[in-house]
Amino acid sequence: MKTTFLSNEFRGSAPYIDAHRGCTFVIHVEGEAFESPCEALIQDLALLHTLGVKLVLVFGCKPQAQAALARYEHPLQLLRGRWIVDQDGMAVIAAQTQQLRMMIEARFSVGLPNTPLHGLDIVTVSGNFVMARPFGVRDGVDGLYAGDVRHVRSDAISELLARDMLVIIPPIGYSSTGELFDLDSTEVASQVAIAMQADKLILLGQHDGIRSEDGALQHQMEPEQARQLSTASMPEALRHQLEAACFAARKGVKRTHILNWNDRDALLGELFTRDGMGTMITQERYEQLRTATSADIAGLMELLRPLEERQILVPRSRERLEQQIGDYTVIDRDGMTIGCAALHSYAQEGCGELACVAVHEGYRDGERGTRLLEAIEQRARKQGLRQLFALTTHTAHWFLEHGFLPAGIDQLPEARRSAYNTQRNSKVLIKPLV
Repeated sequence: MKTTFLSNEFRGSAPYIDAHRGCTFVIHVEGEAFESPCEALIQDLALLHTLGVKLVLVFGCKPQAQAALARYEHPLQLLRGRWIVDQDGMAVIAAQTQQLRMMIEARFSVGLPNTPLHGLDIVTVSGNFVMARPFGVRDGVDGLYAGDVRHVRSDAISELLARDMLVIIPPIGYSSTGELFDLDSTEVASQVAIAMQADKLILLGQHDGIRSEDGALQHQMEPEQARQLSTASMPEALRHQLEAACFAARKGVKRTHILNWNDRDALLGELFTRDGMGTMITQERYEQLRTATSADIAGLMELLRPLEERQILVPRSRERLEQQIGDYTVIDRDGMTIGCAALHSYAQEGCGELACVAVHEGYRDGERGTRLLEAIEQRARKQGLRQLFALTTHTAHWFLEHGFLPAGIDQLPEARRSAYNTQRNSKVLIKPLV
């Protein structure tokens, strides 16, 4: 049987392999993920570890604990979404958590036999890294051994990560008086990520990510945008993940991700492809519109080459781009130039040329061309220009749709008119800037 090697995808992952090396990822996996075979997930985590990612794995144990409490006919009561946990219930939860922790550690046992990662030597470690306080009395009811995160021993975790260990943290907290508390595992992951100032918080649940009202998966959002989509109709578990992700992002975690553990491609697809597989929430703009710099020249040339080969755009040499780089506005998507436009000013005539409008073919389903035009118009107004003109052989309709009007060659500024290429026979369009 012949196997196809996805060389383009592998080459495309190279920048991410380099970027993630040495970074700290806090990954939360809910307990339901361990109810079914989880070898693929363990292999993916092991792969991240061997690629140099510093991993903190926080796991949930809710279904396992709930099933054990049911076997003991121990009743469960909820208090604001949390279990009320008495002393006997805490003993059952602690036992189930310990059992699940050992099972996870066994999966990372030396060599990972019968897997593509056979021979790896991964050392895992757990401990009393999370200090807790009681959930307290709410609505007149005592939560007893239900707890909240009080403090994370981030220095101890960092020391272990520096020694190339994989840290595993259960949803159990420890008090200064020697008591154990049942914690919400999602909160634990969020608080650990904040305390560590982690590069990523990854929440693996049973949903692909956040979807808009029309059902479209939102691949990248800012916390405020995400908050607006948090509604009562959203599944409770997903809303809880969303709140934790937004909180961590606001507290300095660079990027938070919501993924589906049922999708075996989700974790690696999110981390090693440009568009990802789930929802990323970040305070930083994953896709930025900005003025170009000399560092963008290679990306510009790669973006423009297909359009130049099809004679949609006039070829531009590296030297020309270097000389005019300050005229360009680019859309940068996580280090890749996916759009550009240039404003060449003819200040004496009070006009400017909108040139080299281009959007990568894989990203033409949005309004990026319009965003580029708006940015160029804003730059032109700041320069005191009264109108824009454009020359095109293929996309006159787009310019007309955006307020440009047909014009003659004689309406071009003199310098541009003398350089007009009659063989291309480009159409001239002008837009007043009012």
